[in-house]
Amino acid sequence: MRHYLWHHLRRYVGVGLTTVSTFLLPTLTTVGVTSASQTLLKATILGPLLVLASLAQADSPTKVLVVGDSLSAAYGLNMDQGWVNLLEQRLQAEIQGTTVINASISGETTRGGAYRLPALLDDYKPALVIIELGGNDGLRAMPIKQMRENLAAMTEASLAVGAQVLLLAAEAPPNLGRRYTELFRGIYTSLADYEGVETLPFIVESVFLNPSLMQSDGIHPNATAQPLLVEVVWPTLVTMLKESSQ
Repeated sequence: MRHYLWHHLRRYVGVGLTTVSTFLLPTLTTVGVTSASQTLLKATILGPLLVLASLAQADSPTKVLVVGDSLSAAYGLNMDQGWVNLLEQRLQAEIQGTTVINASISGETTRGGAYRLPALLDDYKPALVIIELGGNDGLRAMPIKQMRENLAAMTEASLAVGAQVLLLAAEAPPNLGRRYTELFRGIYTSLADYEGVETLPFIVESVFLNPSLMQSDGIHPNATAQPLLVEVVWPTLVTMLKESSQ
């Protein structure tokens, strides 16, 4: 509730500053108020508004938005067991004022993510966006060009609002052939290089071949594996957040 109230306070403070600067001060000049009196009025009216604006900004938490598929949506687990929730717990313990918004959906594709992301950016205004998508595109053998365009659209939309981007790579099923899987894998590194963002290899790679860390479907990591997924993301994510706060 506190963050909700501050969100609206910032909006109304912004409106107040715009109104005073755009309409009131020019009107004072028109009706002949002296510059000395205008200076006093500015201090009296704008001063408190600027203080409120700075307090609202200072109180704003650092938000990390995760847009992913079932790997990030805690498929087959309770939400509090998933790696995204564990990540938020660790961030809150080590970096005060950090929150994680998990907008992941089981079965999500890059197309769906690209469609949903603009509204998520507008609603949450994150400092950092983690994009964990592509696995379901691979299962559907989606065209490489289309998938790259979707990921590029998400990356560029995030950068346009001042958010950092961390791309978590996916892997295509090997039965789709060597050429497709290599092109698929290359999407993430080439896009990260082109856009100047960070990327990490398939986060499940370290647990995928260990049956004791996988659910019975052989696709999704179990609860025991979730802290290991956090460990894959943690060093890069913390470095990015610290850089953004400087």
